[in-house]
Amino acid sequence: MTQNSQNSNNSATENTLDNDGVLNKNVGIGENHGLTQLAEAQARIATLEDEFLRFRAESENQRRRIMKDGENARKFATEKLLQELLPVADTLMRGLEVAKSDKATIEHLIEGKEATLRMLAKALENNGVKEINPMGEVFNPDLHQAMTVQPAGEGVAPNTVTAVFQRGYLLNERLLRPALVVVSQS
Repeated sequence: MTQNSQNSNNSATENTLDNDGVLNKNVGIGENHGLTQLAEAQARIATLEDEFLRFRAESENQRRRIMKDGENARKFATEKLLQELLPVADTLMRGLEVAKSDKATIEHLIEGKEATLRMLAKALENNGVKEINPMGEVFNPDLHQAMTVQPAGEGVAPNTVTAVFQRGYLLNERLLRPALVVVSQS
């Protein structure tokens, strides 16, 4: 004894009765829909795994680029300064050659040294180095190092720099080397 298919608005499967009157549930629309959802989820997982692997590879590449850029920055940080110092070295070598020749005069040597010193000062200035020459200024312990003190002479205020043994330097407003000075004492 067989019964026709019973379709219900609430059921997504097809139910039938066999010859013994036992209800059989056949694979229907609902189970097909579940398989479709599973396939879609698996495809989404595969897509996410692919995106994750690409992201991880890109992150690793970026990390390597940053490391290489940092290494190059350290290696070549002084390149600009050195390019400006090379002409100074060239001028010193030429001056030495001239000094060894029979044509050298004191005037030529002085002129060459002054030109070389101007080139060096310009190279330092272009790279953020500023000279500290505090002659006649009030002693500043942040910029000057007192090597000795001497009694203040006539017209010299106490705590004034009266002589400079060695000039100091700032690098971008940070002390590179203090000026070595003599300071007047009251």
